[in-house]
Amino acid sequence: MKAVLQRVSRASVTVDNEIIGKVEQGILVFLGVGMDDTIEDIKYLAEKVVNLRIFSDEYDKINLSVKDIQGALLVVSQFTLMANCTKGRRPSFENAAKPEMANEMYILFIEECRKHGIRVETGKFQAEMHVELCNHGPVTIILDSKRGS
Repeated sequence: MKAVLQRVSRASVTVDNEIIGKVEQGILVFLGVGMDDTIEDIKYLAEKVVNLRIFSDEYDKINLSVKDIQGALLVVSQFTLMANCTKGRRPSFENAAKPEMANEMYILFIEECRKHGIRVETGKFQAEMHVELCNHGPVTIILDSKRGS
């Protein structure tokens, strides 16, 4: 399971000209599910996302988590994170989870984040979405449950 985190001052997801998810200060999470991902991957990444210290404290040190600042998450499913681009010019998605499994894991990830007391907004699985964000910093972090990052 892979996640790209962007610290945001605001972010939103629009589907069919309607905003379906919106957060102010928090983290935009793009989530990719692999075919060999498990519940352990979900728990690992959810715990990491809600506790990762990427927000500034009163001394302007990056020392606070989204949980600490009472921020929110906007979680967007993005199977393209599972792309393998090592051969040729067209990405291969053979390692991405099938849609049924990916959607189930996406929902479980959201639920796991909510268990930590975080407000979570979402995109719409398998929809064409327009994501708008204001990356604060900019701060962008890549997490991979298989690499322990």
